[in-house]
Amino acid sequence: MILSKGQKVDVTKGTHLSNLSLIFGWTSANAAMTIDAACFVLSERSKCEQDEDFIFYGNPISENSALCHKQSLGADQEMIQINLSKLPAKAAKLAFTVTIHEGDQHGYMMKDVSNAYVRLVNTDNDQELFRFNFGADLSKETAIVAGELYRHNGEWKFNAVGSGFFGGLAALCTHFGLEVVQDAQPEAAVAAEIKPPSSIDLRKKLVQITLEKKNLSHLVARVGLVLDVTGSMMPLYKNGTVQEVVERILAVACKFDDNASLDVWVYDNEFSRLSAATEADLEQYVQKQILTNPHIHKFGRNNEPPVMKDVIHKYTVEEISSLPVFLVFINDGGVVKAIKKVITEAAVHPIFWQFVGIGHSDFEVLKQLDTMEGRIVDNANFIHIHDIASISDEALYNLLLNEFPQWIEAATNQRILRQ
Repeated sequence: MILSKGQKVDVTKGTHLSNLSLIFGWTSANAAMTIDAACFVLSERSKCEQDEDFIFYGNPISENSALCHKQSLGADQEMIQINLSKLPAKAAKLAFTVTIHEGDQHGYMMKDVSNAYVRLVNTDNDQELFRFNFGADLSKETAIVAGELYRHNGEWKFNAVGSGFFGGLAALCTHFGLEVVQDAQPEAAVAAEIKPPSSIDLRKKLVQITLEKKNLSHLVARVGLVLDVTGSMMPLYKNGTVQEVVERILAVACKFDDNASLDVWVYDNEFSRLSAATEADLEQYVQKQILTNPHIHKFGRNNEPPVMKDVIHKYTVEEISSLPVFLVFINDGGVVKAIKKVITEAAVHPIFWQFVGIGHSDFEVLKQLDTMEGRIVDNANFIHIHDIASISDEALYNLLLNEFPQWIEAATNQRILRQ
């Protein structure tokens, strides 16, 4: 089976599969270019918790021999062999990557790589189960997360990711939570120290690419984030997922907003405005501003209209501006029907509401936003992401910014926005 980008498939369901090989292949335009495959063993936080959980040519065998990095034969290049039965319970996900060695230093990029693929093979009988061709849509990146194996309801599934990264292996290590130490080589002692880019820097680059694709690269806008802090969201706050959401949306604010700051609200049956998130105070933002803040009402029931009205008041009364507002609203369950009235009345204001439903609720009310009548412009969109922690940054930004350009055009035509 040939997989498409973003496709998720069962690997072990209904089988007794235990030994699996992820086999990589590629063609490079320059014989001097070195390409490497690797695997990051990730916890439920989608982080590599220790250096030993990074499997590559320099650390080819995991501690319990569940994973082994090898050179491949024939047309293939490298492989990661996996004994699923030996994987520890803490291994929630395996991320498989391909990087160009020192690509940034030598000017090699993914546009110089063709015919890249990964094959999932049953090691016991050499039967190919799935194949994913990736990288054809990338150009200046120097690393790729090709795919992920992840646990789901006691079984293993594969996610065909194909997301590009700038900064090579160092960027991937940083993204997955490993500290990168640059050791000065004797022959390069006089060279300037190379500082690996942070995850927020990498995300800003992905946002910039997305904006360029959607002809929004020169747009200036204010960016806000409303976070559901009802009781059902508690696990996502405690496992770090919400902190990641703040960073991912802050990257959008850094590209849109001259102040590079993100306005943040939280709500359950009450609401609070938080201090704006910036790169300077991003570390442990959720822990400090929400979880350990005694003034924040949290983990109650949901009531959306009060926080929505406060958002409108801030941007249309307190801080009047001709700039558009891109407002991301995170919710993990049903919303009260009264939000329809708020959205309808807010259509005359320069605010675009991007609702993001996470989890497995039906989101009956939010699904109706695109067809709601009685508005001067369609000022709201809804997307449903079952597992926001597992979706790639590239895919997330494409979804978030998908309908914003149409609203910009419609709001400008109706003179809600001034050119």
